[in-house]
Amino acid sequence: MPNPPAIPPSLRQAMAELGPRWGTSVQAHVRQMVLGFSEVLRDAPKLATVTRDIPYGGDPRQCLDVFQPLGPAAARRPVLMFVHGGAFVEGEKDRTAEIYSNVLWYFARHGIIGVNVEFRLAPAHPYPSGTQDIAAAVAWVRAHADELGADPGRIFLMGHSAGGTHAAHYAYDARFHPPEGHGLAGLVVVSGRVRAENSAENPNASRVEAYYGTSPATMEDGSPVNHVTAQALPTMIAVAEYENPLIDVHCVELLAALTRVRRRAPRFVWMAGHNHTSIVAHFNTAEDDLGRQILAFMERPS
Repeated sequence: MPNPPAIPPSLRQAMAELGPRWGTSVQAHVRQMVLGFSEVLRDAPKLATVTRDIPYGGDPRQCLDVFQPLGPAAARRPVLMFVHGGAFVEGEKDRTAEIYSNVLWYFARHGIIGVNVEFRLAPAHPYPSGTQDIAAAVAWVRAHADELGADPGRIFLMGHSAGGTHAAHYAYDARFHPPEGHGLAGLVVVSGRVRAENSAENPNASRVEAYYGTSPATMEDGSPVNHVTAQALPTMIAVAEYENPLIDVHCVELLAALTRVRRRAPRFVWMAGHNHTSIVAHFNTAEDDLGRQILAFMERPS
């Protein structure tokens, strides 16, 4: 098996330089990280059979990719569904040839079926279209569990940034669940915008408005943190040291809300030296601290 590539010193240096000023030019910094990690990931191991652009709905963006680990399995495999970010108005499950497939390549290498989920975008598709799309994608995976060789009792949902918003809103808001429930074993929120707001501190405020509109009531209704109950599914939260402004604040708010109602803290990871993009772009490199934390969570969700 080829070894995962190391993050080169030049890219580490770029992360260190951009980190303290990340929020001053979020979109430009995101592009720089995507390009840098795409170059590194060209040499990453890719040990899965991939079927791309499988429809789970009628819109062209309602599609997903399935990453099947190589080799026979002794039992049905767990599933990791990944939902990308893009501030509600942009983003692709295949932002480049390497990102965000790198997340699913990583988990497939560890014997987990990976599902890379695309969803509709604002402003053409406002709130709650993203949540509805996650509901439909989860339903698709459950309906096809037999042919995938998947364990329907071990389907995990992971979302980054706006994808974390949609994933968490679906997971916590029972209005979007089928009668049998959400169908998930756990939720992984990575740098998720779990509170919708359009304050002056938020450089993506206009993009939040493109999805939610400007009504404070709608933003409150669509904020995953407002739907946390004592029955919330097992959740893991991860944030970067250098985040888009307020994302880490709101993820800690989610941590506190879960801790308060469940009477114990969920698994929480703070990624030193990482930024809002590198926290997912580094998957399938030689650095796998976060990956190992997620694998441990999937093994024993709590």
